[in-house]
Amino acid sequence: MQPRLNHRIAAPAAFRGLDETRRYLDACGLDRKLRLLLEIRVSQINGCAYCVDKHVSEARAAGEAQQRLDCLCVWRETSLFDARERAALAWAEALTLLAQSHAPDDVYGEVRAQFDDKALADLTLAIALINAFNRFGVGFRLAPAQHA
Repeated sequence: MQPRLNHRIAAPAAFRGLDETRRYLDACGLDRKLRLLLEIRVSQINGCAYCVDKHVSEARAAGEAQQRLDCLCVWRETSLFDARERAALAWAEALTLLAQSHAPDDVYGEVRAQFDDKALADLTLAIALINAFNRFGVGFRLAPAQHA
């Protein structure tokens, strides 16, 4: 695949807001490893190879276990993720597949039981942000760098 467009060069001012949102999320108190799991899972669903590669590398550097990374795409079928992570992953999937899921009440109930108001708003913002970045990655055919 050939990259179609370097969006950051084409519209640098447009990405200042997304970058500012990312900086907010870095400082908001949301667990970094949880956020990385969400970024990977959402990117898997959206088929963004660039973001999967980037966030898996970041998760490894943050100390995430390889087995959990390997099983993230089948998280429902394992006991590797705790209740808070499972609720967040279900919420991420529901919001990523919004046209099909319509953010069902049972998924909301699970995530609501695990996160207070601010944390749930931050979690939802993190999901929205990675979905936005995935649209650029997939739409403009960003490819991961080759690793040795």
